[in-house]
Amino acid sequence: MNNIIEVKNLTKQYKTLTAVDNLSFNVKEGEILGLLGPNGSGKTTTINCILSLLNYQKGTIKIFGKEMKPDSYDIKSKIGVIFQDVAVFEELTVYDNIDYFCGLYIKDKKKRKEYINDAINLVGLNEFKKFYPKQLSGGLLRRLNIACGIAHKPKLIFLDEPTVAVDPQSRNNILDNIKTLRNQGTTIVYTTHYMEEVEILCDEIIILDKGKILAKGTLDELKEYASIEEKITVEINDLKEEIIEEIKEFKNVDKISYERNILLITYKKGKNNLGELIDYLKSKKVKYNKIFSERPTLNDVFLELTGKELRD
Repeated sequence: MNNIIEVKNLTKQYKTLTAVDNLSFNVKEGEILGLLGPNGSGKTTTINCILSLLNYQKGTIKIFGKEMKPDSYDIKSKIGVIFQDVAVFEELTVYDNIDYFCGLYIKDKKKRKEYINDAINLVGLNEFKKFYPKQLSGGLLRRLNIACGIAHKPKLIFLDEPTVAVDPQSRNNILDNIKTLRNQGTTIVYTTHYMEEVEILCDEIIILDKGKILAKGTLDELKEYASIEEKITVEINDLKEEIIEEIKEFKNVDKISYERNILLITYKKGKNNLGELIDYLKSKKVKYNKIFSERPTLNDVFLELTGKELRD
């Protein structure tokens, strides 16, 4: 696949602060790249540099194989940008808002009408064409915001926190739309505070902190960064301290905690940890309600690499 975005040695400084520090990465055609990092990690600065909205001190940025510059209007016409803050006109209807933004790129009226209807169908706003933004719920406003950014059928889309503060139905609609766009060959750069969205959507993931890439790769590749191999959660009422102390001595146990009747054990390695624990509890006649095992999550990896919750 071709590289749609090529970033090499990108550095952006604000006086004494280095917001982006020698960053290099590629985004392939038809790929969803998840860009993760705590607040202040350099995500927004990186995107603004790629879009040529900010000057930078060092590095090169190419989009569609061409160097990106402030006056690269031929490149910008193939890009859609949906920022976190909803940006639509209150005095225009849903249809007219989409028409306005699409009209910035598509001058042919017949073609534009077709594109507008495609965008409306995609985000599920058919029943709301004549509504004004103030008549829409938060979730429907997000959908309108997305429709305005994609109506001209861009080949590259930047999505910044598109599901913040929306209802579950709209969130699922937005995620389904993103998958549809990817399946149609659109390349997407996606930032979010919701780890599960990244796990569902993204083909490649970059974790940033202090302007540097701490890790990049597929979800499975990033999970290899975790120091733990397995987490086992058990729901047990009134577990005795002596039992907890004995479990601590199991060969592969890394950490153990017991709070509010939930026993959580993390393991460094091992393939039969669950079986060993079940056999032990049975031998001690300990009754439990639920027990399940899981691999490290993306959130576990993120915490290990950055030492922060994503919402910090």
